[in-house]
Amino acid sequence: MVRGKVQMRRIENAMSRQVTFSKRRTGLLKKAHELSVLCDAEVAVIIFSQKGRLHEFSSNSEIRKTINRYHRSTNDAERYQAKMEQHITRLKQETMDMERKIELLEVSLWKLSGQCLGSCPIDEIQETGDQLEQSLSIIRARKAQLFQEQIEQLQAKERSLTEENEKLFAKYHANSWQSSAHLEAAATHSRSSQSSDVETELVIGFPS
Repeated sequence: MVRGKVQMRRIENAMSRQVTFSKRRTGLLKKAHELSVLCDAEVAVIIFSQKGRLHEFSSNSEIRKTINRYHRSTNDAERYQAKMEQHITRLKQETMDMERKIELLEVSLWKLSGQCLGSCPIDEIQETGDQLEQSLSIIRARKAQLFQEQIEQLQAKERSLTEENEKLFAKYHANSWQSSAHLEAAATHSRSSQSSDVETELVIGFPS
């Protein structure tokens, strides 16, 4: 015989309701015990009957320890949730502040580029002109500094090349003098050798 599916609604008959409560309670507590043993889990079950009677099960020695652990976990989760909400609120505020700064910068940029000046009063236009003059002064000063640094670098490079050129010129003259001395010594040696040969060849007759 196939057991029919039980409809999930309140049992109207008081006797049947009490019998079902007793059976289901026993099965629920048994399943809780099996879960704690099989999975080494900390399980606590609290049941109040319709008449207010307490039925409980705890895998711990005291169910209050499990309840306290539950409260600690809940409080930690609530604190974490509150901290995350504060962090999100702070990020939203920072985003709004950044958007306002970007908007102000865009308006300032438009004014500096000569746009959106039709509705500006004369004082604001004068202030914008002063800002442009100050910016131009800073740019010109930086430009002059960069030119001066480039001139100094080129002058230093010119001095280095001049010194290197002088060294090469001196080395060239030293090598030329040594070459001339060697050539002169070779010519002298050649002339002396030719004189000795001539005198030897001109000796004719018996020796004295």
